[in-house]
Amino acid sequence: MTSETSSLTPEEQAHYSRHLKLKGFGLEKQLRLKSARVLLVGAGGLGCPAGIYLAAAGVGTIGVVDFDRVERSNLQRQIAHGVQNIGQPKVDSLIATMRSINPTVTYQAHPVAVDEANVMALIADYDLVLDGSDNFTTRYLLADACYLAKIPLLQGAVFEYQAQLALFEPGKPESEQTACYRCVLEEPP
Repeated sequence: MTSETSSLTPEEQAHYSRHLKLKGFGLEKQLRLKSARVLLVGAGGLGCPAGIYLAAAGVGTIGVVDFDRVERSNLQRQIAHGVQNIGQPKVDSLIATMRSINPTVTYQAHPVAVDEANVMALIADYDLVLDGSDNFTTRYLLADACYLAKIPLLQGAVFEYQAQLALFEPGKPESEQTACYRCVLEEPP
């Protein structure tokens, strides 16, 4: 082990070897990923691929929030779940898949629905919230909470053949501020 990569275990060095060789990425950025904490809200059609890629890339801590259980009808689009997971909490199924890809990451299961009573506590320990939820109540709660807590929010949505992705960064200096979710959609439809 060289002094340059001593902050990564041999297992991590092997897993991230392509990142470590990538011009403009390297050890410094891999260590930033390793220290990052991302909360993934929704372990469904958007949360599954996002979680898999976050784990594979080496995000150090990934929290997963979802209150639902895997159903057969989920399997054609929620790629982290399999037939063997039917009836299991989606949080557990997704974390098991992520752990099979990268066991060096810390995973935190939050098998709850996001609501007014828990939203601030759920997001408090994370650097980024990735919202893949499927309802407007949750979207607005997360958007408002992230705005108040100054935590960046990456929000994705899919409807039939359309998709959107937006990043809201309330903690940036005023000259670099992006719009907030309510700036774009003031009230739920």
